[in-house]
Amino acid sequence: MPAAAPSRPARGPHRVVTMPSRMSDASPLPTHGARRLPSVEVDSYNLAIENEDGFVGDRASKTAFAAILDKWREPLRKLDDDPFGKKSSKDVSKKQLITLLTEGDPDAAGLVHAAIEDFAQELAAVIRRFLRAKGWRDTQAITIGGGFLGGRVGEIALGRASLLLRAKKEDTVSLSPIQHDPDDAGLLGALHLFPSWMIEAHDGIIAVDIGGTNIRAGIVASNLKRSADLSKAQVWKSQLWRHADDQPSRDEAVERLIAMLDELITRAGKDSFELAPVIGIGCPGIIREDGSIEAGAQNLPGNWASSRFNLASAIREAIPTLGKHDTAIIVHNDAVVQGLSQLPFMAGYERWGVLTIGTGLGNARFTRRERSEG
Repeated sequence: MPAAAPSRPARGPHRVVTMPSRMSDASPLPTHGARRLPSVEVDSYNLAIENEDGFVGDRASKTAFAAILDKWREPLRKLDDDPFGKKSSKDVSKKQLITLLTEGDPDAAGLVHAAIEDFAQELAAVIRRFLRAKGWRDTQAITIGGGFLGGRVGEIALGRASLLLRAKKEDTVSLSPIQHDPDDAGLLGALHLFPSWMIEAHDGIIAVDIGGTNIRAGIVASNLKRSADLSKAQVWKSQLWRHADDQPSRDEAVERLIAMLDELITRAGKDSFELAPVIGIGCPGIIREDGSIEAGAQNLPGNWASSRFNLASAIREAIPTLGKHDTAIIVHNDAVVQGLSQLPFMAGYERWGVLTIGTGLGNARFTRRERSEG
């Protein structure tokens, strides 16, 4: 993470920023879970497609990969020759997988190759199914993010799935990894939740990425002076808490998150980093207009979909102001937020989607909005 302070936008009450990938400053403040954002329409997100075997997306997740790896380990277990010993497949690290793939004996390397091939087949099948869904039709490109992609094994699986899709003439969708590190993408995308008039006079914003295993909070520098389309934005400071290890209650998790935010705000003040009075939050599930969660947050600690719980309200109550202004909080689906980080790099596409391979399979599909006149 860079130690030096990021570039800061020039100050001035009459400064206008031209943003090729964003709407004009007349864009209103979006609501939580909004379908219309400053630069895109969110055509679909958190799509749950079912068939006779369950949810289609479950076939292309970290959990699914662990199950595939377990299947291929079984013959070696019977021979007492399992390279992972008694370790659970879900606890096998990316580093162990790539070491066996590149340095292991032929049987061990073949085991990893087989698991990657099976997973790639499943991923390609899931993508084909998504492309038939109403909100995903005519998709021109798909970017893949999520924790699973953060390693060579994930990259190989993605490359193989891309070849499988291109082998069929009817599957013309472009498949590529997300531009930023997936850990950063979940924070960087929060900038695109807000119209430019809310952030252009400040150095950056606070962003939060809530996942089934980790909660990450960070300060995102917009660097608008370097790139009006936010392509040069960067995560300046961040904190990570692996809540899956601590197994907290929902309220304990929120308290810890608020403590993380307080520390980041204090750090920004010490370094004279001017925060916009906004917090962008990516969270699993379907987000209602009032900031509550309708469904899809089952991997989070406790019941986040309770009618008596509202994440945005809980954070606003703890952090009512940022600087001299009331705090504006926008909560959206985590796959939507991660996909928005890719917006500056999707200029050649009108309709594109994102799949995030993590504890589950997050998904969102976007259509670029026409730029307003003036």
